[in-house]
Amino acid sequence: MKAFFFTAVALGAVLSPVAIAQRTTVKAKPSPQALFDGKTTNGWHTYLKPKAEPAWLAVNGTLKLDPKATGQGDLVTDKEYENFELALDWNITEGGNSGIIFGVHEDPAFQATYDTGVEMQILDDKKAEDNKKANHLAGSLYDMKAPAKNVVKPAGQWNQVKLRKLNGHLTFWLNGTEVVDTQMGGSEWNTLVQNSKFKTWKNFAAYPKGHIALQDHGHEVAFRNIKITQL
Repeated sequence: MKAFFFTAVALGAVLSPVAIAQRTTVKAKPSPQALFDGKTTNGWHTYLKPKAEPAWLAVNGTLKLDPKATGQGDLVTDKEYENFELALDWNITEGGNSGIIFGVHEDPAFQATYDTGVEMQILDDKKAEDNKKANHLAGSLYDMKAPAKNVVKPAGQWNQVKLRKLNGHLTFWLNGTEVVDTQMGGSEWNTLVQNSKFKTWKNFAAYPKGHIALQDHGHEVAFRNIKITQL
């Protein structure tokens, strides 16, 4: 009996460091990765084009669209993403309109990023033409869900965005305030789609994994501090 007791104690002494390590091991938190190096358009290309067209420029640490330049079109990431948290700042000119579109399936069968992708709206809420509906305002899930609060800054000022997509659960923040929360494919989502322009678009939001796009809507817009954390 004594021999068994001492054997058990000895075995416990050997195993206890392993057990402690197992209990204290914490899964490393994913680190954000820069999607824009502040100097070039590396990592991006114009939709359905091999590289970024001249309308998109890296200027003074910003990724900027010049709507008067040649070679326009939405700018998309070279890589595709499914579960992620995107952070960036945007600045739109007076009367301007743009968007962050994700879940974009790049294929010549689709002429635009929004044929397949879902959009977080960028807008000058005060003077843009597309400011008549609440679900078209800055921070909205475009044409589907209005922002919970109006926290957008005026044209010419920088706005901070955090956009999370995790297993189809979407959460948008604008300037530190949560403005949209919904589950793709859920009952609320299905109702939102049915009440939107997308109700007959069979390929809308159909691809869980896709590119992220910055929209060319014909207005000057700039982005900076673009980072992504894959979840």
